[in-house]
Amino acid sequence: MTSDASANGQVVILNGVPRSGKSSIVRQIQSTFEGPWVNLGVDVYMQATPERYQPGIGLRPGGERPDLEPLIVTMYNALYESIAAHSRLGLNVAVDVGHHHAYSVPLPVLADAARRLAGLPVLLVGVRCPIEVIMQRRGAADDAVPAPVLRWQRSAHDPGIYDLEVDTSVMTPEECARAIRRRLDGGPPPLALAQLAAR
Repeated sequence: MTSDASANGQVVILNGVPRSGKSSIVRQIQSTFEGPWVNLGVDVYMQATPERYQPGIGLRPGGERPDLEPLIVTMYNALYESIAAHSRLGLNVAVDVGHHHAYSVPLPVLADAARRLAGLPVLLVGVRCPIEVIMQRRGAADDAVPAPVLRWQRSAHDPGIYDLEVDTSVMTPEECARAIRRRLDGGPPPLALAQLAAR
């Protein structure tokens, strides 16, 4: 918990494609940053989602399940309301997600999240990783990149508004966490979410 019981907890949102290393950075934050850091990211939320609604908020770009999309909007709204509640109660929150707008119709999930988190200390971090490294991490044996992987790579960083970006092809999780800590401690006030909320 933060040192002042009335203070809001810090929120760090890590956005990137699957296998980009977001979960490893969250684990590093949880093990090295002061105070408890609660992980409310996509993997945790998917584990709590009934099988018939999978992959829930993990639905990949491409408009493959329009039947799930209204529920996904509701799930994201609930997730970010929960993140906001944790922060208001003084708990720090690390959120690893893969936001995109490439559903059957564009869904402004990230802009909605920004409005729900308005007034709270939120750092939005873009977790970048070249597709060649993603394929290595997937254990791919050939040069063919599956269409879903390409769609993730093209969609996850749109519109690309961040307070900080890290590249996990050249930085370890420890180095990424240190960069986040430096940005929290000495950087200018985060503005990315306010910019997204205004879009």
